[in-house]
Amino acid sequence: MTSPRGALLVGSVNYDDAETTMRTAAELLGPRLRRIPDGEVGIRFHWIMFQPDVLGEADGIERVGAERIPFGAGLDARPLRIADGADAASIVLPPLGYAAAANESYGTFLRLRAEGTIAGDVRFQVSLPTPLAVIASFFSGDDRAAIEPVYTGAILRELAGILDAIPHRDLAIQWDVASEIGIIERAAGYGKVMEAWWPGDPFDGLVARLAELIDAVPSDVEVGVHLCYGDAAERHFIEPADAATLVRYANAVIAAAHRPLTWLHLPVPIERDDDAYFAPLDGLALGDQTELYLGLVHREDGADGALRRIAAAAPHAPQFGVATECGIGRAPAGSTEGILRTHAEVAEAW
Repeated sequence: MTSPRGALLVGSVNYDDAETTMRTAAELLGPRLRRIPDGEVGIRFHWIMFQPDVLGEADGIERVGAERIPFGAGLDARPLRIADGADAASIVLPPLGYAAAANESYGTFLRLRAEGTIAGDVRFQVSLPTPLAVIASFFSGDDRAAIEPVYTGAILRELAGILDAIPHRDLAIQWDVASEIGIIERAAGYGKVMEAWWPGDPFDGLVARLAELIDAVPSDVEVGVHLCYGDAAERHFIEPADAATLVRYANAVIAAAHRPLTWLHLPVPIERDDDAYFAPLDGLALGDQTELYLGLVHREDGADGALRRIAAAAPHAPQFGVATECGIGRAPAGSTEGILRTHAEVAEAW
């Protein structure tokens, strides 16, 4: 049977600060990790849910509804709209917060590396949402097409700020891809079917958008893709029949991108330890240098469940590492160390 090699921390980790996240990950997983994230602490705890509060400060963008919709960490979950009479192309968005957070956490990373806690060859991992995720989640109707180039420009400025501040040899960028899978699957999100807003085949537009984001990362910076079926309240927006949609989308994006993908992460539902789920991996067309991580670690059944899923995946994936399905930032308090230890139990070091 294939023995998994290496582990990937998808992004969020349920600790209060970046130092605890990085120190604990390094101590428990050590040589299994090629990259360490900061755990997406603070207002990033709920992934993109802090973005409406940021974007709502821009002239020309309004919140929908007069009353706040309280969310965790003091956030306001009200959606957004372009104000009447506003020219979307002229809207100036404030800094989105990703570069500032990454640059601050990188200082902690450097300190932990200098003291020997983090190995010298481990990179600092920064996870960014695709523009589509924010646009699809918080805007509606014609506003989506109008705001897309504006928000895309803003996220690329955040990327540029990260690239300018962090040495490329130390950096790894991950694009978090969830809403795209929802559109492909025609899944229901926020009470309505998730749909594209551009003409033509939605799939082609989704491929082109993600390939462009991958190509925006310089060749001397590692770049990865985390494909996701959603994690609201630890539930998917739709249960995948198998890995076929993930493989089809990943293959198309890899073919369309001009630079190689450093790693690809695919989720594995907890109940799927059957051959049928993994069989589509036979057609996954990864480059020789692209690492594959399967999100088959689940807190509910630990190493025993992960080993069942590893055994089912092994005939269809000659080499892979392990991960959780999504970030573990919203896992129950007190469960984080156990989840990290499960990675170490089922995966070998690099």
